[in-house]
Amino acid sequence: MIKLLRLYSFYKFSLGIALTLSLFGCRSDKSSLGSMQEQSVPNVIIILADDAGYSDFGFMGSEDILSPNLDALANDGVVFTDAHVTASVCSPSRAGLLTGRYQQRFGHECNLEPNQGGAFDHSEITIAEFLKSQGYETSIFGKWHLGEQEHQHPLNNGFDYFWGFLAGSRSYFPSDGSKKLGANHMTQENKTPVEFEGYLTDVIGDMAVKKINANDGKNPFFMYLSFNAPHTPMHAKGEVVAKFGEEHARPIYAAMVWSMDEAVGKVIAALKEKGEYENTLIFFLSDNGGAHNNGSSVGPLKGWKGNQFEGGTRVPFTVTWKGTIPSGGQFDGLTSSLDIYKTATSFWNYSGSPDKELDGADLIPYLHGLKKGNPHKELFWRKDEMATIRVNDYKYILLKDSLSVLYNLNEDLAEVIDISASNLDLASSMKSDLLSWEQQLKNPLWVEPAAWNQVTTRIYEDLMQNKPNNIKEPHDMKASLLRSKR
Repeated sequence: MIKLLRLYSFYKFSLGIALTLSLFGCRSDKSSLGSMQEQSVPNVIIILADDAGYSDFGFMGSEDILSPNLDALANDGVVFTDAHVTASVCSPSRAGLLTGRYQQRFGHECNLEPNQGGAFDHSEITIAEFLKSQGYETSIFGKWHLGEQEHQHPLNNGFDYFWGFLAGSRSYFPSDGSKKLGANHMTQENKTPVEFEGYLTDVIGDMAVKKINANDGKNPFFMYLSFNAPHTPMHAKGEVVAKFGEEHARPIYAAMVWSMDEAVGKVIAALKEKGEYENTLIFFLSDNGGAHNNGSSVGPLKGWKGNQFEGGTRVPFTVTWKGTIPSGGQFDGLTSSLDIYKTATSFWNYSGSPDKELDGADLIPYLHGLKKGNPHKELFWRKDEMATIRVNDYKYILLKDSLSVLYNLNEDLAEVIDISASNLDLASSMKSDLLSWEQQLKNPLWVEPAAWNQVTTRIYEDLMQNKPNNIKEPHDMKASLLRSKR
């Protein structure tokens, strides 16, 4: 049988999507449910790491953080070098990923505060909801972090099955402390709290494998494999830490990534054993850049989790569909986590509902050379008082509508040289475009606590002026003030 993508691409670009859908039996509307006896669209898996650094995988050049299974997955697909998430912190990044829309459009732009009933707008159509409407079985394993109220639960947002926890972090081992923190920190199966034994990253992988093995092949499946590794707390299995030895610069972080990689390896092995590996479109990325407190590395980039310099938003990103998209490739075009939704639903030519259009691009034509250049001419970010626009190689960062910088990333990836003074017209134009984009957005439904905003402002001021920064958390600010009074 001629490969699906070759036919899909030919008909989509030459004769139109309607013919493509009729040829392959793809569901073209949300009422088209049921078994797919001869599966004509791929399974879809999103594998998400948590707070992993841009350079912290073998396929990204790391020598001390080992990731053989993810390296093999990347080698079977394409590595993206200029891929970004929509936020530099966990919850809004995940909201953008699952809706395929800038999360600022529905007010979810800051990291989640407890009991935010408006978080993760229930009227948004998640990728799980869309694929479920096309006959997919949908499941999520691991971290949710999009709200703990009933309407925010994964089962009420398109997922048929959930094994994981609702909060933003928790112990990697069975913990009475997690019970005391409440149900959102407890692991649960669907909506029932459950205990687990062993190491959480292992269990998340094992549960995903169990789900793959249970699939009868009649329907395609969508799986959101949402690890909390290597997010704090820094918990690792002792025997894995020992593997890296006392001389390793960051053995616990390395062990956490290793365990996540092992879990991914089990999932890939299960797909191969079921004969589904070459029929599965697999995305891997981190939810944001490396955090300052988990031992991660952003390599040549500036910044870290929580700010909009490259270290906060540029992430490791791979796409694999063995035998259908090229293997062993590299793509340098400007891409976004928003593109995952658009790519995975492109078989139905889906662009979102009329009032909720998707913001991403279909990556497959770029990977086959049918389209050239950048999937995005521009990308945007905003978190409360900090906003950024990227236009091709140029990046403009604005703090509180006053302090700003302009970089040419093609010549200055480390964001050291502010070229705004010598490019006043460009800086003015990019600021105007950024403000115009902001006019389309809702005001944030909540903002981060004032103490954190003070810290973030200090970080931006220091990084914009290329100053060393030692203020990363509110207690650092307090300590600094005490020292200054002495």
